Amino acid sequence: MNMNIFLWGVLPYVVIALLVGGTFWRYKFDKFGWTTRSSQVYESKLLRVGSPMFHLGLVFVVGGHVIGLVIPKSWTEFFYISDHMYHITALSLGTAAGILTVAGLAILIYRRRTNGPVFMATTRNDKLMYVVLGLTLCFGLWITVASFMAGDQAHEFDYRESVSPWFRSVFLLQPEVELMAGTPLPFRAHVLMAMFLFALWPFTRLVHAFTAPLHYLFRPYIVYRTRDSSPAGARTPKRGWEPIGTGTTLVEKKKKR
Repeated sequence: MNMNIFLWGVLPYVVIALLVGGTFWRYKFDKFGWTTRSSQVYESKLLRVGSPMFHLGLVFVVGGHVIGLVIPKSWTEFFYISDHMYHITALSLGTAAGILTVAGLAILIYRRRTNGPVFMATTRNDKLMYVVLGLTLCFGLWITVASFMAGDQAHEFDYRESVSPWFRSVFLLQPEVELMAGTPLPFRAHVLMAMFLFALWPFTRLVHAFTAPLHYLFRPYIVYRTRDSSPAGARTPKRGWEPIGTGTTLVEKKKKR
């Protein structure tokens, strides 16, 4: 019981303190290190494939977790969304998003391990981060695929009645330890790895997620001008107004005079 209190009643607040405090410290004292340390200059073919797969899949994974953990079960019932419909939608989309994310991460890790310059640019913190991130995603995908294969039997355990209320209780400063302590082992392993990942977050390249360039959506257009290829002093005069049709120009009139 003491271990359960520590894991599900104390450790979440330690992780939150590390996440918030570490992010503030990193921004205050390591602004020049607040970067993804892009390695595109060393290799771009695999990066163009793996990076979009990973990030696109991660968007749906995060969105699914927000809906599953933050939105209470009573809200979906209020909108006449049955448990069967909810689980089928969540499991099908979650499985596709999980496979896409894990596949993209596998390509990125393969690229980082097999390309010499890219591997040399990888720090120890990044190596640890990749291991923890990979385990977190694999545990989550394992749970989703196993639930999808189990079909109706998966409804015997509903995480929205255990994991989700525990998650919300942590932020209400009243952690319901017994809810999380009674969940199956894969769920507990997934949550523990996720907490470990968030504790490492401020000290790795993942910190760049807090500075997504959203202002790009609202900035004005940038005007690009081509460089004149003519040498200096020998530019061709630009065309101005020209006579239209067969009318006599003002210059011709002056010459006649």
